[in-house]
Amino acid sequence: MNLKFIYLFLKEYNHARKVNRFTSLEQIQQYQEEKLQAHLSHVVPLSRFYQKRFESYSFSEWRKLPVMDKSIMMESFDDLNTVGIKKKEAFEIALASEESRDFSSTLKNVTVGLSSGTSGNRGLFLVSQEEQARWAGNILGKVYPTSLLFGKKQTIAFFLRANSNLYNSVNNPKVAFHFFDLLEEIEHHIERLNRYQPTILIAPSSMLRILAHEKKEGRLSIQPIKIVSVAEALNSEDKMEIEEVFNQKVHQVYQCTEGFLAYTCSHGTLHVNEDLVVIEKEYLDKENGKFVPIITDFTRTSQPIIRYRLNDVLTEGESCSCGSHFMTLKQIDGRCDDLFYGKKVENGEIRILFADFIRRAIISASDVSLEYKVRQLSLNDMTVELQLADEREREQVEMKIETNFHAFFKEMDCVLPTISFSTYQAPPKGTKIRRVERCFQIEGGIT
Repeated sequence: MNLKFIYLFLKEYNHARKVNRFTSLEQIQQYQEEKLQAHLSHVVPLSRFYQKRFESYSFSEWRKLPVMDKSIMMESFDDLNTVGIKKKEAFEIALASEESRDFSSTLKNVTVGLSSGTSGNRGLFLVSQEEQARWAGNILGKVYPTSLLFGKKQTIAFFLRANSNLYNSVNNPKVAFHFFDLLEEIEHHIERLNRYQPTILIAPSSMLRILAHEKKEGRLSIQPIKIVSVAEALNSEDKMEIEEVFNQKVHQVYQCTEGFLAYTCSHGTLHVNEDLVVIEKEYLDKENGKFVPIITDFTRTSQPIIRYRLNDVLTEGESCSCGSHFMTLKQIDGRCDDLFYGKKVENGEIRILFADFIRRAIISASDVSLEYKVRQLSLNDMTVELQLADEREREQVEMKIETNFHAFFKEMDCVLPTISFSTYQAPPKGTKIRRVERCFQIEGGIT
């Protein structure tokens, strides 16, 4: 990092540490609007895509812009980005990095990466060196457990499907960063973890659960002072098990291709980074606070994100006693593809069934933790994969699950689909775990 990037890093780090610098929601909104107007003035003239979008709107009318999503972003990639990178060459370098597992290459001094493609479509993301410095300052300011300047040196173990220059940018004299490739064998991870003894452990919830099992069995000897779940929705059953084994609260970072969106404060509450993004809510169930976020990031310049609809379902939270006025989230429910559909008994109308109710029907069927996968194949068919500690309990657990689903669908006034059971099949290494998944679409339904 040159002096410019060190300055940007320290500036963002300092701002990120001051979580209570906004004293009201009105102050946050004023800050966002001022930042956003300056941001649009800078990026729109550099992006042919956004120049067209703003032909009929002034910058102050940005909320009237059509909503975009991953498919639109990828179709318009060449015109949307502001650094003159073509989609074809970006895909070539990103795919080559995936194949070689060497993620240090850049294109025009810009880091290129691939999203995991959980929703079926892989997306490209671009991050400039300046954006890397800002991101590193923000992530360390909000997640780092001690003072970066005056605290002890910390060692980070970071598990993800792919490394990136973005993640390596957190390396500095007070941080030792070690990337752990999810495609590697668990035995290799255990050996490295025991050798490095990380103080901060960052991984998808499924990997954290595996590591908790290894620690319980005595093969893993680490004692991190902070554990952070990333990349996958953190279910309550996984959270409880991981916290019990490590005797540490499990924190969360909500980050995706489109930006660093939220983090948990010292009280364990998930706060939206409203100093970096604006989130509009597309409600699915306003009474229960379920919504799909539409995000506008006023820090991303190489690949501007303006009114971008994520494929995630979030639940609103309540105010937090930590003092931050940033929006809170009760939970990240999962993807829109994790929403099930029910057919009402009375009139055949379609009703949304949220994934947390589906998960509850499974986990309440057994006193011991189990692996599972629930798929809705159609309005009339569901499959449940189970892995049990004791196969002799299978019939009893399956009967309890059927009973739970009967009760749930009756409560929702929906037709009970046919439920078939099979043995749990673990997903390929490096694939995000999705325990609840809908495998079909309905015209006019949530996508």
